[in-house]
Amino acid sequence: MYFDLNVPVGPVTEGSKKGKAPAVASDVEWSERDQGALDARLDVLAHLGYTVVALNQTIRGVFNPATHKNTLLKIRPRTDLTILRRLTIILTEDSEKGFGLVNGNTEILKSYDIIALCPTTATTFSLACLTHSVPSPIAAHIITFDLHSAPRLPFFLKLSTLKVAVKNGAVFEIPYFPIVKRGMGDKARRNWWSTAKEVVRVLGGKGLIFAGGGYEGDVRGAKDVINLLVMPEQPVEQVHSQSEAATHVAAEQGTRSKKRALEDDQELEQDEAQEKKKKKKRKGKQKEVE
Repeated sequence: MYFDLNVPVGPVTEGSKKGKAPAVASDVEWSERDQGALDARLDVLAHLGYTVVALNQTIRGVFNPATHKNTLLKIRPRTDLTILRRLTIILTEDSEKGFGLVNGNTEILKSYDIIALCPTTATTFSLACLTHSVPSPIAAHIITFDLHSAPRLPFFLKLSTLKVAVKNGAVFEIPYFPIVKRGMGDKARRNWWSTAKEVVRVLGGKGLIFAGGGYEGDVRGAKDVINLLVMPEQPVEQVHSQSEAATHVAAEQGTRSKKRALEDDQELEQDEAQEKKKKKKRKGKQKEVE
């Protein structure tokens, strides 16, 4: 099975802050023309051998349930592809004090199969890895990067921080569209190569997936993508781990919250057992005093 967990749908919209007017793009209706254009893109992906794809709706800044609309709910299902719904939040400086991944927004976020975060500052990178990867109904499944806009990422990839996210079940994504997109300049491609190599080097190929991230004409067949996996100085034997990571995200997006709930139950049972022991000790001391 081949996966592409980043198939963009629609433009990037600005998340509106509390008290501000709703973003106009959030109210865009899904027309038959839009559906036809998307069907053509999905036909290409199916022809290239993909069996699972994640349609990606992207917002920038802050997720506000009062103004946000999941436009992917109106997309028709298909028999030749398993279609997942993904929400990506680009974390900016405005996101550092909170960007909407809170328990109060759980119901509307449940309409997405995958939640992804794209940090652009050191603070939001730490938040994404250390806080929002913790298993819960609103946890981030994917942490993605903008690799082509600058020669290096705007934050340091600290291994211990990355390991926390991987341990929590999150994966890191490298979108490959900048090196296959027509019209993409040489500077952007050089940026992609240098930053992609750094991400692969730090992670050692573990907890890493490659995905398209591009629009019509910016996709490649699974075997071509496998060649790309090897090119950023990644050993061939690590290529299989990327497929396993993608399978993990697609098949187990609902299990992390259950795992966290189980861990919480176990912690509660341990606390209750310790409390019972303390009560027995206190009763024994009282009897000795009497």
